[in-house]
Amino acid sequence: MKGFREYVKKFGNIKEDTFTELKTNYTQIHLSKKELFSSEGEYARKVGFLEKGIIRAFIRNSEGKEYTKQFFFAPSIIGAYSSLLTNQPNKIIQETLTNCTIWIADYSKIEALYARHHEMERVGRKIAEYYYLEKERNLVEMALFDADKRYSLLKERFPTIESQVQQYHIASYLGISPTQLSRIRKKMQIS
Repeated sequence: MKGFREYVKKFGNIKEDTFTELKTNYTQIHLSKKELFSSEGEYARKVGFLEKGIIRAFIRNSEGKEYTKQFFFAPSIIGAYSSLLTNQPNKIIQETLTNCTIWIADYSKIEALYARHHEMERVGRKIAEYYYLEKERNLVEMALFDADKRYSLLKERFPTIESQVQQYHIASYLGISPTQLSRIRKKMQIS
């Protein structure tokens, strides 16, 4: 599990024996580009550590229009968290944009570890807080900044995004059309 220990350390320390026990719950899978990690309507049971690749989270309306809500670049924790917490059908689809290496675990086993190892529960809470703050930042940016500024901020966070993610997914994430994104990109290249 390359990078998993380092990723977890960003949120706090877990004793070595606890981390060893945590790792035994994960199994490696490989998903090809355009495969789903989580589907709409399923009841989520697994969480994942994205070791390699990029995943996008999106919702689809009744007419089939997709709205990209988030990109996950490795290393990252992935999963249908709302469905896991509420035991309700998932609404946010997670699709691979590249070939991905993912370590998956049954969420109920991770919860059982939380009950036995409080330092792990604390790290889990810190990871959840991190993703909550990321979501809030995205909401604020969508409400307060124009598309040019949102695009600039996205490129600062993910400098290689344009070479890895199709333009229409980036446009959807920014809440604009691909044509608008093309104009913004052209304007930024000129200036």
